[in-house]
Amino acid sequence: MTKDSLTVLVDYEAGNLDVANVPISDIDRVKADPTLSKELKISPVLCTYFYGFNTKAKYVDDQRVRLALSEAIDRQSLIDNVTKGGQEPAQWFARPGLAGAPTIADYPDLGVKYDPADAKAQLQSYLDEKKLTADQLDITLMYNTSSGHQAIAEAIQQMWKDNLGINVKLINQEWKVFLKTIVSPNTPQIFRLGWCQDYPDANNFDKEAVGYGGSADPVGGGGLNWKNDQYEQLIAQAASETDPKKRTDLYAQAEEILVKTDATLIPIYWYTGVACTKPYVQRTYSVLGGLQHIEKWDLTSQ
Repeated sequence: MTKDSLTVLVDYEAGNLDVANVPISDIDRVKADPTLSKELKISPVLCTYFYGFNTKAKYVDDQRVRLALSEAIDRQSLIDNVTKGGQEPAQWFARPGLAGAPTIADYPDLGVKYDPADAKAQLQSYLDEKKLTADQLDITLMYNTSSGHQAIAEAIQQMWKDNLGINVKLINQEWKVFLKTIVSPNTPQIFRLGWCQDYPDANNFDKEAVGYGGSADPVGGGGLNWKNDQYEQLIAQAASETDPKKRTDLYAQAEEILVKTDATLIPIYWYTGVACTKPYVQRTYSVLGGLQHIEKWDLTSQ
């Protein structure tokens, strides 16, 4: 979160703004405030918060290590105790609600969940083979500079320490530098990103964001350094499939490869919008990741 976004709520409370997003650091206070809590609305947004792996980097070039790091994250605890914005634990990448995307109701066991026992087993298999101990793994997570991303990274860092015994280093960079770093020869082992839809279809996530050579760099064909031919076949097939159920099942198969079979990225949560709005503002709430239809808003008398 930028410095400006941390001061937006201050301006809102001073009466200088009519709408303000609520940063992580203020959510508890807003929820407890008798006035602000009535002006707070939490609504779903078609975005996914995730960590990507540079799959060619040392240690995380092994699927067992990547899956262990993913399964060691207690996503619900992260939401309850850190983000606190009603986000949904993400089991795969393409957020439910997108055309073609699987839903938890229809695919409850798809993807990855918090499973510290299997995470330990996956990591131990790797450590035994390489004759290493967990504390010998030199792994770095990079995120773009933000108090919110820092809070999330520190919480996950502690989960990795508690559940796996791995001491992951944290590094942050300013956004413009960060974007260049994650597609450079110095791509970190793990890096933070979020993806919001350009159009509301799973193709925009599974192909254009993380498909090989996708147009959505720095994610697609960039920092992940990954290609799986079966995955590519599935998303190509899904793109032309006209039967909605078959199409969703193809994306479900692709997601299983992406987040578990290959464990190329760690889906962390599906976003929500967390904002306060003055009671005299009549507004809509977009699911489009910040692309609000302000032209449809109106004001009533204050």
